[in-house]
Amino acid sequence: MEIKRERMDHKSEACIASINAVRDALYVLNGKWKLPLILALSNGPQRFKDIQRALGEITPKILSKELKELEMNEFIKRVVFPGMPVTVTYEVTPYSRSLDNVLDELRSWGMQHRQRIVNSRRSKLAETA
Repeated sequence: MEIKRERMDHKSEACIASINAVRDALYVLNGKWKLPLILALSNGPQRFKDIQRALGEITPKILSKELKELEMNEFIKRVVFPGMPVTVTYEVTPYSRSLDNVLDELRSWGMQHRQRIVNSRRSKLAETA
C-alpha cells in the first residue's frame, strides 16, 4: 500500500508543478494581444503607430499597457532615439525567441481549428439545404 500512495503523491506533485507552470505562462502572456504583438515585432523594430496599424483593433491605451508589460517581462525592448522629435521604437529581445515553438504550435493549431469550424458549418448548411 505504501508504494501506491507514494506513486500517487509523486503524480500529484508533478501535476501541481505542471499546473503552476501553465498558470505562470498564462499570467505573463495573458490577454488577446501579447502574442500577436510579439509576432508583429518579430519582423523588426517598429514605432507605436506602426504596431497599432499592424494589430488593427487595439486602442492606444491597451497597446501602451501591453507594451509595458511585455517590456517588464523582458520580451520586448523600448529604444529611444534622441533628436527632434524624439523617436521611440519597440523590438523583440532574444528572450522572446523562447516563445517560437509556442507561437508555431498555436499558429498551426489555430489554422487547423479554423478549418474544422468552417468545414463543420458547411456540413451543417448542406444538411439543412
